[in-house]
Amino acid sequence: MGKVLIAIAIIILVIIGGVFLYSKKFLPQSNASATIQGVTYHLLLTHDEKERQIGLSGRDSLPKDQGMIFQFENPDYYGFWMKDMKFPIDIIYIKDDKIVTIFPDVPSPQSENDIPPVLRPSQPADTVLEINSGESQKNGFKIGDSVVFKGL
Repeated sequence: MGKVLIAIAIIILVIIGGVFLYSKKFLPQSNASATIQGVTYHLLLTHDEKERQIGLSGRDSLPKDQGMIFQFENPDYYGFWMKDMKFPIDIIYIKDDKIVTIFPDVPSPQSENDIPPVLRPSQPADTVLEINSGESQKNGFKIGDSVVFKGL
């Protein structure tokens, strides 16, 4: 009887751990948001270089109202690429809370052997926002638009 209870407890802990890890991977990790032209995205945050390198790679999708934010201490020509991405995205470079470059509809690699190009902004940026492909065009985002961040 004791072994059965221990086994049940272990199973419950594994399930709780799985739910926790799933929620950390797919749900916003804060109350942070970005709003562009009245459209708000709840943000997944990157906290260190390793998280920046992984970004959205390996995920099957991104919920419609979410985005991932990458913040840097100094403006520069930071390169982004679609390595290990499974879905297309829009990549928006921002400096001083204004859009400086938009790469719309950046496709995911066709195969594991594809080497995706490195994308760089037209001018230095200190923040990068990744959102679902087509969002920039659908909402009419353009260079110079203000981005209002909350909770960062």
